Amino acid sequence: MTQPHREHHESPFKGKTGLTRLFNALRYSFDGLSAAFRHEDAFRQECILAAVLIPLALFMPVTGAGKALLIGSVLFVMIVELINSAIEATVDRVSLERHLLAKRAKDIGSAAVLLALVNLACVWGLVLLG
Repeated sequence: MTQPHREHHESPFKGKTGLTRLFNALRYSFDGLSAAFRHEDAFRQECILAAVLIPLALFMPVTGAGKALLIGSVLFVMIVELINSAIEATVDRVSLERHLLAKRAKDIGSAAVLLALVNLACVWGLVLLG
């Protein structure tokens, strides 16, 4: 029994499979990293932080799990910053007018970055001092 034909309202970019999809996804990811580095001051600052902290974590006299926690907490900050930047760009794309919901979305994204930074400080403190 065949399925009834359903219209798809997805992106025309969907539907690639196999290696083509993988290479496209990889290219889009590098484009996103490049755009964040070019346009987002906070992301550039976090890249500098990562360039210092990740090598430092590798040379710390802690276990492999400790090193993973140290590095993971740094990468987590960068991941949250990328998501926050995407939210801000999307809100600005929809409208540059001041709106309560736009402010809320941006403030919540900013709060997520703050919590990721608090997490980084807690992880580094606990691994190194605990």
